Amino acid sequence: MDSTQILGYIGALVIGIVLGLIGGGGSILTVPVLVYLLHINPITATAYSLFVVGFSSLVGTLKNIKTRLVDFKTAIIFAIPAFIAVYLTRKFALPAIPEQIFSIGDFLVSKDIAIMVFFALIMLLASISMIRGKCVNCDDENAKVTYNYPLIIIEGTVVGAITGLVGSGGGFLIIPALVMMAKLPMKRAVATSLLIISIKSLLGFIGDVENLEIDWNFLLSFTAVSAIGMFVGNYLNKFIKGEKLKKGFGWFVLLMGVYILIKELVL
Repeated sequence: MDSTQILGYIGALVIGIVLGLIGGGGSILTVPVLVYLLHINPITATAYSLFVVGFSSLVGTLKNIKTRLVDFKTAIIFAIPAFIAVYLTRKFALPAIPEQIFSIGDFLVSKDIAIMVFFALIMLLASISMIRGKCVNCDDENAKVTYNYPLIIIEGTVVGAITGLVGSGGGFLIIPALVMMAKLPMKRAVATSLLIISIKSLLGFIGDVENLEIDWNFLLSFTAVSAIGMFVGNYLNKFIKGEKLKKGFGWFVLLMGVYILIKELVL
């Protein structure tokens, strides 16, 4: 195992910690780690990301179910349209995108570049929402949960389509949606988002199995390391307030989005 692979597996551990700690962001780290550290094709990396984040989220979800943090009603309302959107996008829409989209002078915008840039822009928008959005009931575990059904369904569909395009679990979009639209306390939103991410991501990966050649030995070992990180993140989550989780997550997403834009468009 060379130094690059070691760094990649360290990245897998961090991915799990982030996912366990804040209920999202795992896929934000997974795609850059696979693409920039391990030099995996972005299309394949987005597929691997769905499996890694989906399985790691499932591990965290089982623990959250035991502690009764998961809001199943909200998860079902959000998840059904998301499941449909992610599967259809991965199965039909993504393979239909041409390898070379357009060019500006000598700069060719390929399918890979477009996916990474779109991913970065989504991250920037989500980060602003998390940093600036006022979270009235982040730490109020007794706050009344409300359901804005049309908005939750629309958000679920949009997040599902984005998941399908860029391989993101969508935690950075799901969490603010659950906090603002369902009025879930932050830690319940984190736990509920893990359930949504796990099923949605694994379903999206199923749509890739027929289209891509999967290196199962690598994928399973990478995922196992990430799952270990998930347990560490879940433990740390007990000692950090919801508002700090939310804003810290927002700044992290912002920095990663800026880095990816610079990497793809400038360097």
